[in-house]
Amino acid sequence: MKNFFLQFFTWWNGQTLGTRLWTWRTGTKVGEDEMGNIYYEGGKDVDGYTRRWVIYAGEAEGSAVGSGWHGWLHHRVDTPPSEEDYKPHAWQKEHQPNLTGTAGAYRPKGSMLNPEPRPEVSGDYDAWTPGN
Repeated sequence: MKNFFLQFFTWWNGQTLGTRLWTWRTGTKVGEDEMGNIYYEGGKDVDGYTRRWVIYAGEAEGSAVGSGWHGWLHHRVDTPPSEEDYKPHAWQKEHQPNLTGTAGAYRPKGSMLNPEPRPEVSGDYDAWTPGN
């Protein structure tokens, strides 16, 4: 019963009731990634493209989509990573969740939340003043 109410009243916990019905009616499962997200396609959008969507394994977090699946979701590639032997490039980093608002968030020197002092200015910058 709890899952029903979560799906009915929230959008950030996996899928909503509307998404569940849409997936049941028109969706075809394409694959699943290592984080447990499930990818679907089905139907056409207004531009004639096949609709593609993801059902998140947990909280709906856009950064939880891997780079291979991101390309497929946005129609950059036609073949989903589940149908090919997708290997990330050497320059691609492993997935890291969005840390904004957590203790692991980036806080530069001089930030109110970082006690380290701000680095001194080098003096190579001249501020603009009207009339100069």
